[in-house]
Amino acid sequence: MKTTLPPHSLLTSPRSSIPAMNGQVPERRFGFDRRKSARGGRRPGDGDGFAPLILVADDDVDSSARCEAILARLRFAVAPAHSTEEALRVMLALRPNLVVAHLKDEPRLRQAMAEEEATADVPVISVTPDIEDPLMLVEAIRRVLRQRGGAGV
Repeated sequence: MKTTLPPHSLLTSPRSSIPAMNGQVPERRFGFDRRKSARGGRRPGDGDGFAPLILVADDDVDSSARCEAILARLRFAVAPAHSTEEALRVMLALRPNLVVAHLKDEPRLRQAMAEEEATADVPVISVTPDIEDPLMLVEAIRRVLRQRGGAGV
């Protein structure tokens, strides 16, 4: 008796076209499922799709764009702000997990955050010459989020 294999297109079909057996969706068969792997701001214990929200408050547009690009590439959720007033509006609307501040008027931002109940406990990382290096900045962000616990990193 000769056995025949199914056509090649059935072997490489997308997941949605694989028939369900007994009302259950079959396991993903084609490639590595990256949703469960640690990358960037995520760790294995995180829920699917979780990424800490980082508010990047920076007067300098170029510096802000570089920081946003680095954090987004590492799978952090990023919200930009280019002034103290804009940073406060974004904070009240989005409730970020952390603020990376590189503002000329940073003391005013910290004071306004302390006065507002919703933002008083949000940690702020000041970009200093010590952590201007992207690797050092990302490590500082991860360290602060880990210390806060439950932040997913």
